[in-house]
Amino acid sequence: MVSVQPQSWPVPDPQIAAAIRTMYSGRREVPLAVRVRDRFGELFADGEFSAAFGQRGRPGWSPGRLALVTVLQKAENLTDRQAAEAVRTDLSWKYALGLDLQDPGFDHSVLSEFRSRVVTHALEEKVLDLLLAQLVQQGLLASGGKQRTDSTHVISAVRDLS
Repeated sequence: MVSVQPQSWPVPDPQIAAAIRTMYSGRREVPLAVRVRDRFGELFADGEFSAAFGQRGRPGWSPGRLALVTVLQKAENLTDRQAAEAVRTDLSWKYALGLDLQDPGFDHSVLSEFRSRVVTHALEEKVLDLLLAQLVQQGLLASGGKQRTDSTHVISAVRDLS
């Protein structure tokens, strides 16, 4: 059994933040992961996913962070192995997730397990709903439109990649 104790995400590691500022000063486009963290901070709070995790057992990886990894994975068209490797090696992903330089990340199978838990506990639309709420709050999306993406397709597409 995997448990989760909801916690706030730490601020990005100062060394990583300095490296990101240096690497992307000037004309280089800042990666999506960095823009998301800078604009939204802790986009997906762990507490939003607590229904899918037990209160006892070994502590699992932050479900809010795994939700962000899943979104970035889809945006960059990565397999589970590639996404897990990005968490371990890509400074922009470490920045977005609030990890330090030494953080080892997680095994790629954690992403599949996370998606299964999300589906099992009928939380498929949670990530999309939270993202849409933030986009509306930031004035990046107007509410009341007629079109909406079904998050089931996002989860299926990521599952197909893996």
